[in-house]
Order: sequence, then structure tokens, then C-alpha cells
Amino acid sequence: MNKILIIEDELAIAELEKDYLELSGFDVEVETTGDVGARRAVSEDFDLVILDLMLPNMDGFEICRKVREVKNIPVIMVSAKKDDIDKIRGLGLGADDYMTKPFSPSELVARVKAHLARYERLIGTGVRENTAFEIRGLKVDKTARRVFLNGEEKIFTTKEFDLLTFLAENPNHVYTKDELFREIWDMESVGDIATVTVHIKKIREKIEYNTSKPQYIETIWGVGYRFKV
Repeated sequence: MNKILIIEDELAIAELEKDYLELSGFDVEVETTGDVGARRAVSEDFDLVILDLMLPNMDGFEICRKVREVKNIPVIMVSAKKDDIDKIRGLGLGADDYMTKPFSPSELVARVKAHLARYERLIGTGVRENTAFEIRGLKVDKTARRVFLNGEEKIFTTKEFDLLTFLAENPNHVYTKDELFREIWDMESVGDIATVTVHIKKIREKIEYNTSKPQYIETIWGVGYRFKV
């Protein structure tokens, strides 16, 4: 049974989310303060974290940063704030999704299931043959889920790794942002175009010598992105 941590200071909202998730077969625990929630998210074995942005003692941005320092589990950030800058910041810190309140509990359950299913497919189980590929000094180890540039390891979040790998394994093909969102996030991309843009930006910062003249991930203006070989 997947174990989920909800960090939400509005107890009525947290309990509603908890009820719906438990009805769907998840083991759910709730924390209402940021500092305690962060400590548990980092130190305990949760499969996914649902994280409110505005919390007492520590905000959701800082919690997301702490989680990403040690774990690649899915993180869904939720907030009543609709500003794109908050969404971009949250995704840039490694959140896998950003939902704006109010939203239906059934939509939350659907997104939780999608993120968990994809994460579990990616990590798999058991011993597998190591698979890796290298392109002009960029090495991607799919089995260990590690990225190296000229021998130096670059730390990637789950979705950054998935996006880079997908593009690199489909070189010279131009993908729209909608197509990339559906492929990597398993959901329709209406209203979520910023998600792809932010992740491309973060990937470029890690692997490109000059982000204004990328040698790996090229922007095709008015269309999308492609990986150059």
C-alpha cells in the first residue's frame, strides 16, 4: 500500500483529501506545520507528498527544497495562490505538479495515481541490466538514474531526468510542449505549459555550456523542442 504524507495547515481540507485518498486504497498521514512535515517527509518512507505552499514555521518552497536534496519521490504542491511565478518557482525547485485551490478531491486522487504509477514504472524492481548512453560528453545512466557531463555528475529531479532521457532517446524529433507534458506527466497539459518550460530551463542550466546557444536541447520557435545529435 502506498504511503502518502499531506502537509496542510487547513485541517478541514487535509481531512477531506485524506478521506478521498484512503477510499482509493492509500495509507495517508497528515501534518499541519511546515517544520514537522518537512522532518517527516525527509526522514520517513513516504511514496508521495502533497504539500501546501503557505504553512506555519516553514513554507512549501523550503520543504520541497529539503525533500529534493535527499529524495526523488513525487511531490504535488497545492496553493490558493494563482500567480504563475509561484507555480514556476515550485516546479523549478523540483515539484512534480502544482494544483491551484479550489480543486476537486477526485482530481487530486487522479493526479496522485498518475504520478505514483509513473514513478513506480521508472524505478522498477529487482536487478536490471545497466543501460546508459553518451552523446558528446553527456552520459545518461538510465538504470542508476544519474547524469554526467564530462565525468562530473549533475543532480536531476525525477521529471528533469525523465524529460532529458525522453528527448535524448528521440533525437531530431520536434515535440510540442503539449506532447512533452502528456508523455512525461501522463496528464492533459491544459493550463500547465509552464511546467515543461521550467523543466527545460533547469535541464539547460545543468548541461549546456551556454544556455542562450544550447548544443543539446534546441528550441524550435512556435513549435517546441528537439534534442540535437
